[in-house]
Amino acid sequence: MLGLNCARYIPIAIAFGALTACRDPLAPFQPEVSNVTDSFALQATGVSGLSSTSSYTWTNTGTRATINHSTTTSAGSAQLTVRDASGAVVYDRALVPSLNEPTTTGVAGTWTVQLRMTGYSGTLNFRAQKL
Repeated sequence: MLGLNCARYIPIAIAFGALTACRDPLAPFQPEVSNVTDSFALQATGVSGLSSTSSYTWTNTGTRATINHSTTTSAGSAQLTVRDASGAVVYDRALVPSLNEPTTTGVAGTWTVQLRMTGYSGTLNFRAQKL
């Protein structure tokens, strides 16, 4: 399971009832998502002109994580925000070509990894691992 956070997507009303649209905006770019306890990684190549937000839930049994960036941006921006199990922001930074840094201390449990893209084109590649 990818752990896509469907609660952030808008319900679509249909004549036969209501369905929740739960489709990752990155889907057209065939993202590779690895989401296991204590390790989350996302890579998508050939992303072009995307303005959207993707949110994933991730289990971190620790109170910190290391965030590793390896992203190539040719246009726009991609902002990575990580929230701990209490909802507090423990990491918030634009993705860059090369960076490895820790989050602040948070609460162990189900964390949220949110990627906000604005006119983004390029290759997304980042990893979060329990520290």
